Amino acid sequence: MGDKDVGFVGLGIMGKPMARNLMTAGYSVTVYDVVGTSVEELATDGATAASTSREVAESNPTVITMVPDSADSEAAILGPEGVLEGASSGDTIIDMSSIAPGTSQKIAAACEGQGVDFLDAPVSGGEPKAIDGTLAIMVGGKQAVFDRYNGLFSTLGGSIVLCGDYGAGNTTKLANQIVVAANIEAVGEALVLAKKAGLDPNTVFEAIRGGLAGSTVMDAKAPMMIEGNFQPGFRIRLHQKDLHNALLTGKELGVPLPVTSLIQQMLGALMNDGKADADHSAIANFIEDMAGVTISGK
Repeated sequence: MGDKDVGFVGLGIMGKPMARNLMTAGYSVTVYDVVGTSVEELATDGATAASTSREVAESNPTVITMVPDSADSEAAILGPEGVLEGASSGDTIIDMSSIAPGTSQKIAAACEGQGVDFLDAPVSGGEPKAIDGTLAIMVGGKQAVFDRYNGLFSTLGGSIVLCGDYGAGNTTKLANQIVVAANIEAVGEALVLAKKAGLDPNTVFEAIRGGLAGSTVMDAKAPMMIEGNFQPGFRIRLHQKDLHNALLTGKELGVPLPVTSLIQQMLGALMNDGKADADHSAIANFIEDMAGVTISGK
């Protein structure tokens, strides 16, 4: 087993292209997911298939996990047949899931107890940046461990920052998700207002994107709203989960998050409306419904 041997657990909308990028970069990748077809797909592309998370860890000194939420990370790493059962002292587990910072700290403590290094390293950028390997990677953990994995992170991301000790990566990701959610909601309000005023939303977008209101979020999400295209790059249900974790963290720290709370409730309403798997740009749908107009409508 060498530095180029990597295990990858979690082959969803983000994990699958991330694993592929490692394979393209010359890593020997062993994969596992609860969805067998995803494992078969990657195996067809040249990955080694495993039947449990434990099996992935038994044959690889480095294991990346990329699963939906805190409970999933705990199950994949600490649970029966989990990564930690198969890991040896000196191995490293890198959890790239977006979860509650306290859960990252719990997992880190369990890993340290077995002599296993740990990093929490959530990402931002959605499916497009997962595919082209330009994710923003926010890392929590020890400097020496972070330094060892700079090459691996560079294969997956364009921005890699060590944010602090265990949990700091996920605290930073929560801060990121607050800004993204509020930005998407504001773009939705603005374009609905423009549409109901009889303006062309695309013209308004072009007029304001170069000024102070312009942002990466606006450039990515305004065209989707204007086209009425809500195919997921990042799903409503996952952003709702992130804002839930932000609110829990805010409660623990004594930090009110009033706008975050409001948008988290909007996301919950959209999930009840059958839009859990729509792109988070569909936050605009909530505003459209209240205003009785669609940004993309004639």
